[in-house]
Amino acid sequence: QVQLVESGGGLVQVGGSLRLSCAASGLTLSSYRMGWFRQAPGKGRDFVATMIWTTGATNYADSVKGRFTISRENTQNTVYLQMDSLVPEDTAVYYCAAGHRLAAGWVYWGQGTQVTVSS
Repeated sequence: QVQLVESGGGLVQVGGSLRLSCAASGLTLSSYRMGWFRQAPGKGRDFVATMIWTTGATNYADSVKGRFTISRENTQNTVYLQMDSLVPEDTAVYYCAAGHRLAAGWVYWGQGTQVTVSS
C-alpha cells in the first residue's frame, strides 16, 4: 500500500520559513519523481516543485524560484520542501505527489498540509 504523508505545515508570518516533509512508503522511489503542488482557496492545484529521485534533478514554478528548495533524504524515503521568504500568496494546502519517472502525470498523492502566511 502506497502512502505519502505530509507534515510541517502551519501558520507563519510574512518573510518567515517553513519546511514541509513527505514520508513515502510502499513504492520504490528510484522509479519515481516526487513533486509538491499547492491549492489555494477557490483555485486549482498548481505545480510547485519536482525532483527526480535517482538524479536529484529539480524543477520549480517561476513563482517560487529562489525561495523554495526541494530536497530528499534517501535513508528516510522522505522529500522536503524548504520554503523561505514566504508571502501571503503562498497560503495554500500543499500536496506531495509521486509520478513514474518515465511517464507523464502523477500517480499517488498525499492528504495535504495547510500553510498559512499572515501579513
